[in-house]
Amino acid sequence: MLDAALIKECADPSLKPAIVAQFVASAGSDDPLAVTVKAGGRLILVPKAASAEEAMAIVRQYAGQAVVRVGLTQFPAGVGVKELAELKPDLVDPCQNLRRGTAMFAKVLRIIAKWYGNPTSKDVFPQIFDDAIYAWKTGEFEGVGVFQAEDSGGALANQKEPQADKSEADTIDAGAPPQTEAEPSDEKKIGTAGMRIDLSRVGGPQ
Repeated sequence: MLDAALIKECADPSLKPAIVAQFVASAGSDDPLAVTVKAGGRLILVPKAASAEEAMAIVRQYAGQAVVRVGLTQFPAGVGVKELAELKPDLVDPCQNLRRGTAMFAKVLRIIAKWYGNPTSKDVFPQIFDDAIYAWKTGEFEGVGVFQAEDSGGALANQKEPQADKSEADTIDAGAPPQTEAEPSDEKKIGTAGMRIDLSRVGGPQ
């Protein structure tokens, strides 16, 4: 389980804490030193890193030749990097990895939300999130390389949470009356959205 204090301190402020936790649980790792390497769609077995130095050695060994994911968010190590020297140890720092990973995931969410026509209904968000997880794992959505694509910008309105004070907003959200009679447990859905995610693609071949 991702530490709430780490989420509050390091995660992208445009994402609700519950969304960050779901993202890491669905597409990340509980090991900040985790390095995953894939080539041609096949997983390459690499030794488990016991230190940041060992993790970065593995990253540098395969970066540029294979798809390398690293850290809590399984951040794509080679994105935006032209030379191996640009690969910094902060990739395996829990806070920095979470900051970079959630910022990138927020961009992926915005790209997909735009593809959906930027719907404002919270009911659509689980599908957008599901597609974003799949895009994070594959690096693509509808033929577009999501990591290299331009950020469409804008707020993720379907979360209905102001960026200023998350904890206060969550408290207000949870105590507010339901929007409609059809959604009596709207506030409960926020924390349990993970149960409605389609897990059939998560563990399958990439």
